[in-house]
Amino acid sequence: MQYENLINKLLDLGIEEDINTGDITTESIIPASMNGVATMTAKQDGVISGLDIVKMVYLRFQDDIVFTPYVKDGDTVKKGDVILKVEATYPTLLRGERLSLNIFQRMCGIATETAKYVKELTDTHTELLDTRKTAPGLRVLDKMAVKHGGGTNHRMGLYDMAMIKDNHIKMAGGIAKAVEQVRSRIAQGIKIEVETTNIDEVHQAIEAGADIIMLDNMDTPTMTEAVKIIHAAGQGIKTEASGNMSIPRLKEVASTGVDYISVGALTHTVKGMDISMNIVVE
Repeated sequence: MQYENLINKLLDLGIEEDINTGDITTESIIPASMNGVATMTAKQDGVISGLDIVKMVYLRFQDDIVFTPYVKDGDTVKKGDVILKVEATYPTLLRGERLSLNIFQRMCGIATETAKYVKELTDTHTELLDTRKTAPGLRVLDKMAVKHGGGTNHRMGLYDMAMIKDNHIKMAGGIAKAVEQVRSRIAQGIKIEVETTNIDEVHQAIEAGADIIMLDNMDTPTMTEAVKIIHAAGQGIKTEASGNMSIPRLKEVASTGVDYISVGALTHTVKGMDISMNIVVE
């Protein structure tokens, strides 16, 4: 699994903050050898994301669990559908319950919301992008969930793609100088994206040799003109629309011909999917 090291660190932290020295209630009441079966059930319609992560949580407590998923990541479920089953000791099921549900509900919530945006872009060539507006420490899982919802992952962080924004441009002394400075420092193959807010900046970004041009907070007519100018340049430059992108506006923006629409709300405003967990003695 890509980024497994980051995921392991996240799970270690989650266990430390929730359990720390032990589950004092469970250890006082339930025999360590008692076996149980837990099922997770959808309490609303939604898109599934995070099955592997749920399994990883329980494997932290017991290495011989039996994990049975009834769906795949990316599948749509209906209210009342049983999503998965975990067979383990009763204490293991209780220790992993909150951490696994917290992560699973968040990931399914992101995947479900992403799918709503993606549906609006059906029959267009425009792809939906996520952003870096993720919960600290959860970025890998947030972006994984976007992928399961049908979206496309933008850069993971500040290290895997260069994005030149207004503050960079001010410090460099202009778009051309900013692109030149970045290009001279980064490894071959890393793309450079330039943020633009008007047609003049679009021309500058084209001349500077940007790989992707962000059309930030532009109205639809300006965006349409910008896309035509970029396509006419014939340099294969990709375009990204950004800024206040809501579901009602997606089709209109896609009609301009942009390659990507980025939406921060996919991950910065998250409502978890309602999922319940029921445990019975085996």
